[in-house]
Amino acid sequence: QVQLVESGGALVQPGGSLRLSCAASGSIFSIHAMAWYRQAPGTQRELVAAITTGGSTNYADSVKGRFTISRDNAKNTVYLQMNSLKPEDTAVYYCNVGISSRNSLRDYWGQGTQVTVSS
Repeated sequence: QVQLVESGGALVQPGGSLRLSCAASGSIFSIHAMAWYRQAPGTQRELVAAITTGGSTNYADSVKGRFTISRDNAKNTVYLQMNSLKPEDTAVYYCNVGISSRNSLRDYWGQGTQVTVSS
């Protein structure tokens, strides 16, 4: 059994910062690519940022220069540092992690954490 637990979502003013965390636990043999997605009301879930096992990253154009994705392999955790937040960043943020366990290799999703940017 594998679980992803997210934390860090909150209400923040425009221009503020937040740091999201997503920790994987359970029967894990290895962790592959890790990513953050978000979904605002009435929209499709979109990729925000991703990081490979080697540390290569890619970002949605809308967050480049403001968000930073990182990972701590010893803690099986992925982070999303979000700076200069805008109202349009308001969404539920989900982590997505590729994990090899005893009998499978598949993507797992976190439960989602709400980020609201408003004055």
